[in-house]
Amino acid sequence: MLDVMFGKKRFVTITLLALLLLLVACSNHTSGTESEGEGNNDSAEAENAESGYPNNDINVLIGFDPGGGSDQLAQLTQPYLQEYLDANFVNEYNPGASGAIAWTRLAQQAENDGYTISVTPSPQVVSNYILNPELDYRLDELEPIANVVTDPGVIVVPNDSQFDTYEDFANYVEENPGDLTVSHSGVGGDDFFTTLRWMNTTGLEVEMAPYDGDGPSWQAAAGGDVAASFNNLGVVFSQVNEGNLKALAVMSEERMDLLPDVPTLKELGVDLVTGSSRGYTAPKGIPEDAKQELYEAFEQLSEDDEFKKSLEEVSLPVDIKIGEEYINYLNEQEETTSEIWDEVKDEYEG
Repeated sequence: MLDVMFGKKRFVTITLLALLLLLVACSNHTSGTESEGEGNNDSAEAENAESGYPNNDINVLIGFDPGGGSDQLAQLTQPYLQEYLDANFVNEYNPGASGAIAWTRLAQQAENDGYTISVTPSPQVVSNYILNPELDYRLDELEPIANVVTDPGVIVVPNDSQFDTYEDFANYVEENPGDLTVSHSGVGGDDFFTTLRWMNTTGLEVEMAPYDGDGPSWQAAAGGDVAASFNNLGVVFSQVNEGNLKALAVMSEERMDLLPDVPTLKELGVDLVTGSSRGYTAPKGIPEDAKQELYEAFEQLSEDDEFKKSLEEVSLPVDIKIGEEYINYLNEQEETTSEIWDEVKDEYEG
């Protein structure tokens, strides 16, 4: 009887010990799993912290309808930027007020976290508020990142024009001030200011006829409605190449490979280099790491032969200015545009 009772007690004791060991094992396993999970979370957070900018989509405000010059720049440029930055670019079209809707939003409503930028053509980004002071944004509320292209100004005439050279054209204008009518893309646009700057620099005088865009402007010249069009090389190159227009001079620092036989105004004694530039700008005060990453991406772009070739195919000259250089360039555009407008605004206001 005692042996039976002792056997039962031993069985119960062993069973309790087994259960206790099982509970301890489960407890240790659970604790280990929780610690492992916490370790994974800490690791993920550390990895995210180290990854830095960008770790989200980059939104690009475009102040014009799809298919225009700003959209063209975005479509050509952003596939390369996406690769360099390992980030997705999302274009958002905000047309209206010659781009001012997008740039007002960029300056005053967008978060300055580096995840909202905008395509900014110049001088338009500054001429907008110079001509319309009621617009709310200003250049000092923006953080210019990089210019990408500058489409130089060019003077074109009909293919059957009496003017075969720039000298022919300039000599006639000098002898007949105000007699010739030239077209441009509209009051406030880059061609408008290019024509005014040309007259200021040369002392020559022509009658200026505004058209609704670059296309109608060169079409007026090709059709003989005006004597010449002040336009952009990228816009009219195909027409020159096809023989519908003659190019008399380009307003670049050096002759363009696209038109090697066409002289620059500078080599003809006219100190004028101008055109339509397009770049990217962010809100003022974006984080320094975001700014530097963007600078570096555009630096890579400037060295990418495949990208340069893609621009050559659409007659757009690369002109990458990064950071301070682009800021200085836009400040100069603002100053020059403001001075010219002050001289002529009485003719256009009221």
